[in-house]
Amino acid sequence: MPIAKCLKDCKRGAVFCMLFASICRAISRQIHYSIPEETEKGSLVGNIAKDLGLDAKDLSDRGIHLVSQGRSEYFALNYKNGYLYTTKRIDREEICGWQETCILNAEVIVGDSMKVYGVEVEIMDINDHAPTFQLETLIINISENTALGSRFPLYEAQDPDFGNNSLQGYKLSSNSYFSLSVQRAVEGRHYTELVLERPLDREDQADHNLVLMAHDGGDPVRSGTAKIHVVVLDANDNAPIFSQRVYKVNIKEDTPVSTMVVALTASDRDQGTNKEIKYSLRKISSIASQIFHLDSNSGEITLVGNVDFEETPFHEMEVQVQDGGGLLDSATLMIIITDVNDNAPELAITSVINSVPEDSPAGTSVALLKVQDKDSAENAEVTCSVPDNLPFLLTKSYDKYYSLVTSKTLDREQVAIYNITVTAMDHGTPPLSASITIPLRILDTNDNPPFFPETVYTSYIMENNPRGASIFSLKADDPDWGENSRITYSIVEEGVKDSQLSSCLSVNSETGVIYALRSFDYEEFQQIGFLVKAQDGGSPSLSTKVSVTLFILDQNDNAPQILYPSVPTDGSTGVELAPHSSEPGYLVTKVVAVDADSGQNAWLSYQLLKATEPGLFSIGLHTGEIRTARFFLDKDALRQSLVVLVKDNGQPPLSASVTVTVVLADSIPESLSDISSISAPADPQSDLTFYLVVAVAFVSCLFFTFLLVLLALRLHRWRNSQLCDSGSVTFTGVPVSQFMGIDGVQAFLHSYCHDFSLTTDSRKRNFGFPKGNSSNTLPSQQPCVTPQIFCPVNSLVR
Repeated sequence: MPIAKCLKDCKRGAVFCMLFASICRAISRQIHYSIPEETEKGSLVGNIAKDLGLDAKDLSDRGIHLVSQGRSEYFALNYKNGYLYTTKRIDREEICGWQETCILNAEVIVGDSMKVYGVEVEIMDINDHAPTFQLETLIINISENTALGSRFPLYEAQDPDFGNNSLQGYKLSSNSYFSLSVQRAVEGRHYTELVLERPLDREDQADHNLVLMAHDGGDPVRSGTAKIHVVVLDANDNAPIFSQRVYKVNIKEDTPVSTMVVALTASDRDQGTNKEIKYSLRKISSIASQIFHLDSNSGEITLVGNVDFEETPFHEMEVQVQDGGGLLDSATLMIIITDVNDNAPELAITSVINSVPEDSPAGTSVALLKVQDKDSAENAEVTCSVPDNLPFLLTKSYDKYYSLVTSKTLDREQVAIYNITVTAMDHGTPPLSASITIPLRILDTNDNPPFFPETVYTSYIMENNPRGASIFSLKADDPDWGENSRITYSIVEEGVKDSQLSSCLSVNSETGVIYALRSFDYEEFQQIGFLVKAQDGGSPSLSTKVSVTLFILDQNDNAPQILYPSVPTDGSTGVELAPHSSEPGYLVTKVVAVDADSGQNAWLSYQLLKATEPGLFSIGLHTGEIRTARFFLDKDALRQSLVVLVKDNGQPPLSASVTVTVVLADSIPESLSDISSISAPADPQSDLTFYLVVAVAFVSCLFFTFLLVLLALRLHRWRNSQLCDSGSVTFTGVPVSQFMGIDGVQAFLHSYCHDFSLTTDSRKRNFGFPKGNSSNTLPSQQPCVTPQIFCPVNSLVR
């Protein structure tokens, strides 16, 4: 036992020594790769299996795995093919910053051989960053008297790339005032300075805009720019200067006080306090100092006293300007006074008429005026006038008197009041004038009939309107005045009895509002045409007539009327026949309905509400054709009951329903035998329902019997007075639907109306069948008695 234990310990030691030796040999093995930065996720780095001499097929069996070093895992090993690829985008500047060499390390451990291989991936820099400045715009203030050669430091650009891809130099935009000085420090940084090469003059150029560009050495080269704004500071090196050496101004003797005579202007090319200037008067007479005032800041000379040409026709003085630095300039000011025509003509009314009738003849006198002027010579010569657009003239009566007369017949409707301005102007230079306004009122005469804005009026009203409803409003105008313009309205109609029109419509004689005296029915008549007369209150009175057409609009007040299948009157039951061999789409029958309304209110749609066998039959939405939807099955009931709903398109929609019975049989005898063999299924729970249905049916029959008797009496009276030709089928007044025309109704009635009687099992049954036919068209049969349809009487429009 001690010997065996010793051998066992020796074996363990040997295995440990071999393992330690293999690990030591593996540490010395190193694989080196290099990839450029910005490599995207999933990019290939190298073939680990090939570089280690391993078979890629058994990598997973050998327990090989990759161990990454560092803060994040950037690589992964594909154990199927031995490729090393990236797991994320790699940014050298983010990982290594300013380090010269950027290496990422990882280890590949082969589990079965206990070998470790080092993998280092060197990240190569690419030129993915352009140089950038800390500020986009650098402002430098430099005085215009700064010495040449002065230096002004600039900001340094930053480029996170490495080596030749980093910042390499600077360039300055072309200019004649500044140059760029670049110095390179020992650690590779650049120091840039702006050097003044030419004297600055703020008055010549107040600022300079330069562009500093930094560039790297990559391929392609990247660059960044910054703006340099040089502001030139001012120095007092310019004296103020007047815009004119001599100012010469002419003013009239009647120039009012506070009028600005002249504005002195001077300029100084300096800036700030050096540019602030003050104006002053020198060598001015005592009289002028009391008449003129100079604003020292604005240089405006205003009139503070009255000037008189006869007293002093000329003023001369010296003006001076001085800046904040004590520099000054002077100029001469000459003010010349000119004589004016300062007496205007005078107008006076001797007699006047305040109003004239509009039918007064031309030449009617309105006013007598007197004109005079205190001036002499040509300044006293006066010409009188009235505006050319007025129907008046001025005629000289005697010496300085003028008469104002009409030049044509006046029209009060165009102008009711005239304000006649008479102007008197002398011949002075400049001429002076005076004017006077004479108001004249034009009296009205009844010379204009009322008129409507439109020659024809059209109005619309919905049928079933309430009685007394306002339909339409007419408004006539009369340009006359007073009683001549008071208008009354009335309804007249040529060719229509007054009693008929007066029972339908009325008009408010004062307002022109037309009212409906009855409720209109679109199915009775669709429009009413009449005349409305407007008459004024003049003497003699004048009137005008206008045509008005009232259109009755349809309302959905009529439910659809089912023409086929019609409700039996002899107690028989209408039945349709469908052969067992019918294919899908076989035309069984057609539901025909009409609507007395028009437009969309008469657009009918058909819907199958209930069927014994759902899905066995279908109905056309707009045609009403009942067709088979599939082949008949043995389990299908021989007697099929279909409830069809017919609905119009009105708002709200109205509807009617009809029940169609279809018997599945190839021939009439067969259908009779099949029907007689059908027994009602036993339903032990339907007794109560049956009695309830019987009770409801009994009460309903009593109610409908009462309604039918009442309706028959009403129809009998109406038929005696309104019955059309009994031998023809006419749908006058019934609008034609776009889904079922009247011709189609007549043709269908002609084809589907059949009656015959059969007797089976001592019970008489009446069936109405079309002749069996498996085609999609209905057979032509002899028509039965044609129903009579009545026309509504149109008492107003035919």
